[in-house]
Amino acid sequence: MLNRLEMLRIFVAAAEARNFKEAASRLGISPQAVTRAVQDLEAAQGELLFHRNTRGVQITTYGEQLAAQARDSVQRVDALFQPPAASDEAQAEVHGLVRLTAPVALGRRLMLPALTALGQQYPGLRFEVQFSDTHTDVVDERIDIGVRYGSLRDSRYVARPVASPPFRTVGTPQLIAQQGKPKRIEDLHALPTTSLRDQSTGRAWPWYFAGGQHISPVNPRFLSSDSEAEFDAIMAGLGFGQLPGFMADQHIASGRLVAVLQKQQPDPWDIYIYRPQRGPVPPRIRLVFDTLVRSLGGKTSGA
Repeated sequence: MLNRLEMLRIFVAAAEARNFKEAASRLGISPQAVTRAVQDLEAAQGELLFHRNTRGVQITTYGEQLAAQARDSVQRVDALFQPPAASDEAQAEVHGLVRLTAPVALGRRLMLPALTALGQQYPGLRFEVQFSDTHTDVVDERIDIGVRYGSLRDSRYVARPVASPPFRTVGTPQLIAQQGKPKRIEDLHALPTTSLRDQSTGRAWPWYFAGGQHISPVNPRFLSSDSEAEFDAIMAGLGFGQLPGFMADQHIASGRLVAVLQKQQPDPWDIYIYRPQRGPVPPRIRLVFDTLVRSLGGKTSGA
């Protein structure tokens, strides 16, 4: 049986995720391990924590109350192991320029807040940031730290996977009222869509679906090399689009977007924080790298 703290940590992740598989992906364990932890906790509590049926799992009222208490307890225990606040002397030692690169939307929405918070805490830090949806060779361009979607198997890099956000195919309620929902992937070809242009090839990035399927929508209504511009077009109802969960999920929850083709949703892609292997790591690089690992891991792993 798991120790009680780890059991609660797994339960909290399951309560915050859409299903046990997603919770397992966040924690880097198997769905079976999540199921066993929940069952052990239910046995210990003598209460049902999740309703199970063929469509998935749904947390019970008792489970929601226990999750709120458990989340607070886990956070307090974790706080005991956080390093103490940096002294003025330590802050003075962290200074200099850090060059970073990231995809546009992820960089602006998630990386930038972490960097500005660091800049306020460490006045000697300076940042040079390149946001681009085209992959940047951090070695050739002397970038210190990068963020990337998808696999990263380059021996020149030190890489840490931090999260696996899902992809959502979405449209606005107004667009669906006018055009209807696509029932099959192929239906997208007959519907207004948006696409993101790959600047390295000049072609639109394909949309990915379950089972390794992918398509490139024919004649997209809105095509851009800027992911934030594509997002704005989707929110304006110009077409259906495919977005990472950290961009789409809050708008799905509020009703401004509707997820479609959910049974064909692709497997999540990993997000990596990486840096070149250049020998000894300066304190400023280590600080920014570790901060981004914690920050992006916490902000991109939600359902």
